Amino acid sequence: MSGLPTFRAVMLMVIAVLAVTAAAGGIVVFLDGDLLKTAQEPVRRPTRQPTAAPRLDQLVPHAEPVKDFGAGGPGVTSTPPRVLAIAPSAVPKQTRLKLGELKHVQKVTVVDAGAVKVSGTALNLLAVDPAHFRSWTPQPVADQPAVWSALARGELVADASAISRFGMILGAMYQVDGGPTLRVAASAPLGLRGVDGLVGADLGRSLGFAPGVAVLLHGKPGTISESGVRKVLGKDAQVVMLDSAARAPKRDQPSPQTVNVGRPGSYLELYKASATRCPGLSWTVLAAIGQVESSHGRNNGPSSAGALGPMQFMPATWKAYGVDGDGDGKADIWSPYDAVPGAANYLCANGAGKGGEKLRKAIWFYNHSWDYVNKVMGIAEAYARTYA
Repeated sequence: MSGLPTFRAVMLMVIAVLAVTAAAGGIVVFLDGDLLKTAQEPVRRPTRQPTAAPRLDQLVPHAEPVKDFGAGGPGVTSTPPRVLAIAPSAVPKQTRLKLGELKHVQKVTVVDAGAVKVSGTALNLLAVDPAHFRSWTPQPVADQPAVWSALARGELVADASAISRFGMILGAMYQVDGGPTLRVAASAPLGLRGVDGLVGADLGRSLGFAPGVAVLLHGKPGTISESGVRKVLGKDAQVVMLDSAARAPKRDQPSPQTVNVGRPGSYLELYKASATRCPGLSWTVLAAIGQVESSHGRNNGPSSAGALGPMQFMPATWKAYGVDGDGDGKADIWSPYDAVPGAANYLCANGAGKGGEKLRKAIWFYNHSWDYVNKVMGIAEAYARTYA
């Protein structure tokens, strides 16, 4: 007998290895000339045959509050920064006290900052203590435990705009030039202009970030003096006014329409009633947007960008264009009876009732993507054929 294993034994070993690999549920992907180095992807199981989507006249709108919004959060009250400054060196305690004494400044914090390069592309990052920094982010971000758990695990939380700008993939591992690999564990709208993401303080130190150079100030929007901040930090500091919108001259915003669509018994009726508030706008466009944004109220967010409700409004946009559609005395971003006529109001303010290119441009304002416009128009045409 030879000491070599038999063919059958070899095959059993191969099958066992394949079984272990499949159970691990991961594959490694290498792409040349890309930020991506490796990515973990779950095993794809056969999907069920798709079933026909329910008809709009069978989908009943629901206006109950979203119970899982912010699930697991510790009840942190968001106090987002109005000013971000980068000092040329660590900000001493005495300087922090002077910043806190500036008029209208209510809170001050100082964190580490630095830049890493991934395949030659620079990412500007802040290194923070997750427990302390949580209140310095927008409320939808502060309420998401996954963001803060990721930082505690030593992973990267990318700003939502950086994900889009650099083509990053959530869950992927990115090789830092001359450094470790970082997993992009989450994305969130951080509201920090010029900052591409967050890492934990310990990871920042290991990456050689500059300690205590990034200053954040909180106060009432539009009130903290830029010149006062520059005077305290010195002429070499970079100062970014994060609340610039509150400082811009006020422009007249179109008053929300007085609407009353009641509480129709189906989404089909709701879209039709809401469209009448914008002469020239087809209800099929509203229905198509409702399908793309939330699948008619079945996925109300918040999105990675912070959009909320069945028509996925950003809170600032809702404040300007939201309406009380069912006459209950409030404009509720989560209620389809308010959100759908609110979408009609917003589209109409951007010229949707004029049709043609004006309509396409109005849809583009809803979500700044021409692919999005084409998708909405295609679905609208399908609804027009289905319900002709």
